[in-house]
Amino acid sequence: MRLAAVDLAAQAAGLFPGQSLADARALEPGVLVDDADPAGDLAALASFATWCSRYTPWTAVDGLESGGAGGLWLDITGCAHLFAPNESVQDKRGQGKWGRGERGEAALLDNLVRRFAAAGYTTRAGLADTPGAAWAAARFACPASGADFIVPPGKQHDVLAALPIAALRLPAETVAGLDRLGLRRIGDLTALPRASLARRFGEAVTRRLDQALGRIPEPLSPQPPMPSWRVCANFAEPLGEPASVAAAVHRLTEALCDRLATADRGARRLELALYRVGGGARIDTGGIGTDRVDTVAVGTSWASRDAGHLLRLINEQLDRLPETSPDSSASVEQAIEYLALTAVATEALPAAQTSYIGGAGPASDTTGLEQLIDRLAGRLGAGNVVRFENRESHLPERAQAAVPALGVTGRRAAPPPQSPRPTMPCPRPPRLLPRPEPIAAIAPVPDDPPVLFRWRRHSHRIVRAEGPERLAPEWWRRIPLAASPPGSHTRDYYRAEDGDGRRFWLYREGLYDSGEPPRWYLHGFFG
Repeated sequence: MRLAAVDLAAQAAGLFPGQSLADARALEPGVLVDDADPAGDLAALASFATWCSRYTPWTAVDGLESGGAGGLWLDITGCAHLFAPNESVQDKRGQGKWGRGERGEAALLDNLVRRFAAAGYTTRAGLADTPGAAWAAARFACPASGADFIVPPGKQHDVLAALPIAALRLPAETVAGLDRLGLRRIGDLTALPRASLARRFGEAVTRRLDQALGRIPEPLSPQPPMPSWRVCANFAEPLGEPASVAAAVHRLTEALCDRLATADRGARRLELALYRVGGGARIDTGGIGTDRVDTVAVGTSWASRDAGHLLRLINEQLDRLPETSPDSSASVEQAIEYLALTAVATEALPAAQTSYIGGAGPASDTTGLEQLIDRLAGRLGAGNVVRFENRESHLPERAQAAVPALGVTGRRAAPPPQSPRPTMPCPRPPRLLPRPEPIAAIAPVPDDPPVLFRWRRHSHRIVRAEGPERLAPEWWRRIPLAASPPGSHTRDYYRAEDGDGRRFWLYREGLYDSGEPPRWYLHGFFG
């Protein structure tokens, strides 16, 4: 067992990645270890990339590195001037590239590093005209002060010349081979003939060098773009009063509904992200620190752009957050400095015809029921509010299935056509048991209905009966008892009435000629 990553305290004690656990404990008996979790680290990096979208919409995960480090890519083109202190630094068109507002860049990197440090993470940032130069500056440059290094525009050649060969992101074998030849700095490579260098060590060396110097482009794949249905609010002074937060959420909800109405769309799922001033030391899917970003999610059973209804759903979830409840005063660290409301899922929702006497038209007859379903799902949980969905099956217990009520797709699907009155001898009962229950029945003739059955310690004498209606098992489904004789799962249903006027739906499973005695079950009740 070896160490995959060490923190700063462990480094100070002489521990390093790759060291055996036995040697580490010999140097520091009190060392605390946890199992390595690369999948969890990648998930954390992905959450960091999402959180960094507050600086730029273009973010990507660079991946894990040896020693437990991990990297992120941020393309801040056109975004740095937004962080310039006390001035507006505008991007200007240069010769073949964009100019950069250096004051805004420094403020952005300083803000980024400080926020990570507040969350308990050690961070180094590098900024340059090319991804390769920025990667090298973040890991190998020695800033005079702070934890970020900015390569001046067009000066990546001068900065990279003094950095080690490993700053080119080359394999360890290639770096070791170059080191044996005395090539330890990037500047040593630029003086060598390119043809011999590529012939000796492959094209990776020259390609990485050209990418870092900006001679050839280096394409990167960003995170999936943020949803287009998104409205945000940034506040000059953080909001600490619940009333102020509610008013801001109200404005965002109305703005989002206006945008949806313009495009004839309706929201099916909304997410509200509340960015707070205070930091935390834990990670969750919402970002850095569980008390850093709170996420509130609500769903609707049908597409909706009713601002009042959507706001009611959001407020019910906001009341569950202790920092925004009316009976608690938010501290300065818990104040909200940024709000983002996103319609994660939307559907087409054309305008509805209104009634000539005022109000909504006939299409709104079910609106009250839909809003009730949405509120119940918000309070009880989306999985605890269900509806029945028809299935293609002739077996009664499989003809319908309970599915989450918020899982409906489409807007007000038309009801199924009314089927004609069944002509079968056993119509379906309005009430079915959750599962058929076995009964003890007595039938004078094998194919006749029973004259007496006992269910739950009560005997019922049959005075009238209709049937049978035979339902064969679904041949396309695997029967649990595959080795059972043919016909053992065939059902013969009867509608029976006892002396008290109660009507039951009974069935006999199995045929007498199948080699096994048939079994009787009670499946439902008639009115």
